[in-house]
Amino acid sequence: QVQLVESGGGLVQAGGSLRLSCAASGRTISLYGAGWFRQAPGKEREFVAAIRWSGGSTNYANSVKGRFTISRDNAKNTVYLQMNSLKPEDTAVYYCAVDPRVRVGVLTSEYDYWGQGTQVTVSS
Repeated sequence: QVQLVESGGGLVQAGGSLRLSCAASGRTISLYGAGWFRQAPGKEREFVAAIRWSGGSTNYANSVKGRFTISRDNAKNTVYLQMNSLKPEDTAVYYCAVDPRVRVGVLTSEYDYWGQGTQVTVSS
């Protein structure tokens, strides 16, 4: 089993930056695809970014492209999401997810392992 713990969320003003971390334990995720998703109140969980196990391929939602960067450090068993130029509409709970079968998956159904989420609030 894989346990995921997100951290780095918080309150930030519009235009600011945050860096989310997702630390995995229980098993190495170096060969797992990884993704970040978010869920705002009253909305469905949506795709944000994904990265292949090697880090050589990434995918982003149009809404965050050019502002967010997903990366990973397999030696630390950790996945990151650097978020710049944050907007109030980025406010949500952010979740990381991993799965050994996925490459750069954009669907929640592609991932078996999920963290508990970290709140990101962007004030205007």
